[in-house]
Amino acid sequence: MAIKTQMETFRTLGKVCELNPQTAVECKFGQDAVTVLSANATAALSGAEAGNGEVRYFGKALFSLVYEDAEKHVCRAEKGVEFTAKVQDEHVYPAMTARANIAVENVSVRREGASVYLTALLGADISLFGDCNIDYLADGEIIVKHEPFTAVTAHLCGGATEAEDEFETDCIGDILLHSESVNVTDVVCETGTLRAEGEINLGILALKGENDLVSFERLVPFRVEIPCEEAAFNMSGEAHVSVGGVALRAEADEARGKCKITAEFSLNVEGCVYEEVSVDGIVDAYSKECKLKVLRGELNSCGAGEIVRLTERISGRAALSGTVDFSDVLQAVTLQRAEANIVNGEDGKRLEGVELATLLVRGSDGSHRGIEMSLPFSIPVQVEGDCTVSVFACGTAARQKQEGEIEVEATLKITVQKSKHIHAEFVTGVEEGEPIVESDSAISVFIPRAGDGLWELSKQLNKSPEEVAENNPDIEFPVKEGQRVIIYRKKSLNK
Repeated sequence: MAIKTQMETFRTLGKVCELNPQTAVECKFGQDAVTVLSANATAALSGAEAGNGEVRYFGKALFSLVYEDAEKHVCRAEKGVEFTAKVQDEHVYPAMTARANIAVENVSVRREGASVYLTALLGADISLFGDCNIDYLADGEIIVKHEPFTAVTAHLCGGATEAEDEFETDCIGDILLHSESVNVTDVVCETGTLRAEGEINLGILALKGENDLVSFERLVPFRVEIPCEEAAFNMSGEAHVSVGGVALRAEADEARGKCKITAEFSLNVEGCVYEEVSVDGIVDAYSKECKLKVLRGELNSCGAGEIVRLTERISGRAALSGTVDFSDVLQAVTLQRAEANIVNGEDGKRLEGVELATLLVRGSDGSHRGIEMSLPFSIPVQVEGDCTVSVFACGTAARQKQEGEIEVEATLKITVQKSKHIHAEFVTGVEEGEPIVESDSAISVFIPRAGDGLWELSKQLNKSPEEVAENNPDIEFPVKEGQRVIIYRKKSLNK
């Protein structure tokens, strides 16, 4: 007769896999650009879709070019290019939810004839979430050891919001270029909401006077709350905030020699709340009547851990893409950014990367040049386990102390979010084997190994833990060296 068992199913949404594809998007500018001073690109996703064995993602890249024309006037141009890309992976299926973030990793410039081509290398971080059904043994006509296991389920949320800022600068002319980078400093789950806080670094390159350049930056704080019905105070979460668009207005007050700048940002937010659920599972089972083959399963869940924030000031001699001398006037620093990874070293983990920016100079002949600067850095970080890191560069300054050398200073704001991994094992079922022959003796004495617990002994003796404990009231488990366990069996007299 087959042993009756009771099965249960736990349903969860979890992160199945991550993909990190790259794609290149190109844009052509006309013959007016005689000398390229600075080039930038931003990208915004319109969506991402999972299909059979692939993820398709699409959006728009906006290219900005600052250049000198044939008369040495500084000019600007902008163009948008729509793109569609896909990445293949055998684990992807249509029912998955694809969450994608995109960043411009590099912008290259090349000239073909009279035209200038900008190529943006776009890196995408795609997380794929899928439903997972966990079937586990809940009870049955056997002896079972209940032990709850923890499973993490994800609750996806998202939304859009706005941020704005207003500030004064010295009087400027046309805004040539602007760039925005976002630093998320904190993510907090509250009842019904996921809250993200941080700051936007707005960098502006503008004309001052007829043909001089000036750059400045502004740190704009933001706080956004995303509705999420499942969110609660004891949960963890993560959020990605990107700038979907920015509107800049400059109003000059010539009498005061000042300019009021108003910046309005459209922010897109994608969040995920991780809920740790306790499931009443079984970790072991046996039968008094027959041998059992115990079938086991395991579950690896991941969630978000704590956030660690660091601020470091770095300085040093920068590597340059061109030459400078004392006849050059350093006018502006624009497009500051940083790239970094955490690496394991002999003295622990370090954050190693490079801070990048474009230096704009005016030569003795009145013409302008753009020079790419890079400053490597290595910073010790005290973090354990898997984590994601983002580095936010601000306050970059450059000066020529010795001819031909540029000294750079910058502030790095580092946010490290730890990953939380939970491993669980449980019984998924049993298969019935040969019958167990009961001993016909009235008393059995068993000499266990030191350290054996009540469950292990009961399983070896094919008795319930209650029986073993009742027969040996003077023994504390786990047992000590030299102790004996006694089993009594009731016998009937045949007349």
